[in-house]
Order: sequence, then structure tokens, then C-alpha cells
Amino acid sequence: MIGKIAVLGGGSWATAIAKMLLERNDEIGWYLRRDDRIEDFRRLGHNPAYLTSVHFDVSRIHFSSDINQIVRQFDTLVFVTPSPYLKGHLKKLKVSLRDKFLVTAIKGIVPDENMICSEYFHHMYNVPDENLAVLGGPSHAEEVALGRLTYLTVGCTDQDKAQAFAGMLASHYVKTKTCPDVIGIEYASVLKNVYAIAAGICHGLKYGDNFQAVLMSNAVQEMDRFLRTVYNIDRNIIDSVYTGDLLVTGYSNFSRNRVFGTMIGQGYSVKSAQIEMEMIAEGYFGTKCMKDINKHLHVNMPILDAVYNILYERISPTIEIKLLSEAFR
Repeated sequence: MIGKIAVLGGGSWATAIAKMLLERNDEIGWYLRRDDRIEDFRRLGHNPAYLTSVHFDVSRIHFSSDINQIVRQFDTLVFVTPSPYLKGHLKKLKVSLRDKFLVTAIKGIVPDENMICSEYFHHMYNVPDENLAVLGGPSHAEEVALGRLTYLTVGCTDQDKAQAFAGMLASHYVKTKTCPDVIGIEYASVLKNVYAIAAGICHGLKYGDNFQAVLMSNAVQEMDRFLRTVYNIDRNIIDSVYTGDLLVTGYSNFSRNRVFGTMIGQGYSVKSAQIEMEMIAEGYFGTKCMKDINKHLHVNMPILDAVYNILYERISPTIEIKLLSEAFR
């Protein structure tokens, strides 16, 4: 059912997923965009740019910079490219995705299209819903690299396929479970990055732990309101794949979205913060996409609105967070 598995993407989360998969599979495919990066990976035995402490038996990895070759040869494709670059990678594709099992581990929305990735694959590449899965849960790549206990949820409408893929990730330090809520998990993974930026901004402005707790509890409620509006099924918002992922992204020093927000709160411009980080904060792009999506849904989302106003309308973080704080109880 799962067949041969390939990872598409070369960042830290892609590297962590490859590490987990190789503990249960003899061989995987790995699509990396740059040939020089592949050459360095083979020579060094680790990703030359991300999670360099994780060493791989490269003889068990089929590397390729040709996305068509990877898609042609492998049955399950785990997409882990940053959401702003997904369309660029897929433009090179000449092989059909329809009969593949696609797992999106992209915690973002496809820009311009304002679609979560599973919807994009379904509408643009005719992939049936039962062949689409999403990987979620509180899971910093850095902690996976260290072998720290991690809990993941595989969302798919076909629970047999979800169980099969979850089994490919499970180990003594990775606990897995399944869930049919593909849409909810994907939107939650986008929103938690927005809320992590908010948490970082407040940290940069020297708001304390008391306020951070109020911010996070309001973020859970805001997320729940949105998910119930966009896809109203029986879900438990305090499950780890929703609230757990929100908390770890909002509080952890490993969170690039929190770091990005902290820099904004400290007075950095968006551009200068992006340049200094040298890594993509998905929440920056997700904020605009979610704001556009919510123009049609009209969900009460004051935290999203505040982050949007700071990042895109250039309203002072001091003023915007003060207004937000006065709305909390």
C-alpha cells in the first residue's frame, strides 16, 4: 500500500523525516534541488546545511535533483518543501501524481492560490482525497535529531493508509496515531505559526509569562472558531495535533516563527529579520494567506488581525499588542 517512500525537500524538517523513515525502511528516495548539495551530502554523510549532527548511511538513499525521476520511481511522496516554493518545484513535473500516495508535511499555504497543500494537490493535480495525507503534531526537527520523545499524527480520510504510513515513522522515540481530519490539521499547522509570531512579538516587547499564557489560551479559542467554520467535524481542539503543536511553536526557542516575531517586537523590520534569520518563517506568508481566506469567512480572529497589521500594514507592535491585550480577559 505504501510501497517505496521518497522525501521531497532539503530543510531541517525534511532531514528529520528522512531520519525517522530510514529507521523503518531499507532505502528511501530523496529529492534535493541542487546537485552540489547532493554531492556534499554524499561526501559528508549528512545534510551539509541542516541538522548536520544527523549522520546517514548514504548508500541507502537514492538522491536525485530530478523531481520527475523521484515521482516516477517512488510510490509514497512526502512533500516537505517550504510552501512559497512548492509551485516552483511542481512546475517541473511531467509525471502524473494521481496514483501516488502524497503526504504533505508542509506547514503552510500555497501563496497566490490561498489553498492548503492537500486542496492544491487535489484540485490542480487530480489526486483523490484517499491518496492525500498530512503529517502534524508538536515536532521540532531539532528534537527529532536528538532522539527526544515526539508525538506525530497522520491525517488521512483512508485510515488504513494513515495507519500504514504512521507505522513507517514509529520508533522508540516517535509515537504515532491517525486522524481523518486532514483539513483541520493543515489549517491548524498554518495558524500555529501565526500565533507563534504573535508570541515572539510579545516576548520582544517584554511581555511576561502571564500574558503569554493568556495569549496562547486565546489563540486556542481563535483556532477553534476558525476550524469549526471552515470544516465543522467532531474534533478535540486540545488534542496534541492542534493545541500541542500551537504550544511548542509558541514557546520553544527552536521555533523560527517565534524567533522571527521576537525580532519584530525588538524593532527589526520584516526584511531585516528575514535576512538575519537565513531561514523561512512560514508564518509570515501564512498570515497574509489566512487574512485573505478569512475575508470570505468573517471569523472573529483578533490575533491574526494584529499580526497582519504589524507585518503588512507596518503598524507599531507596541500599539497593536496593547490594543489586542485590552480585548483579552
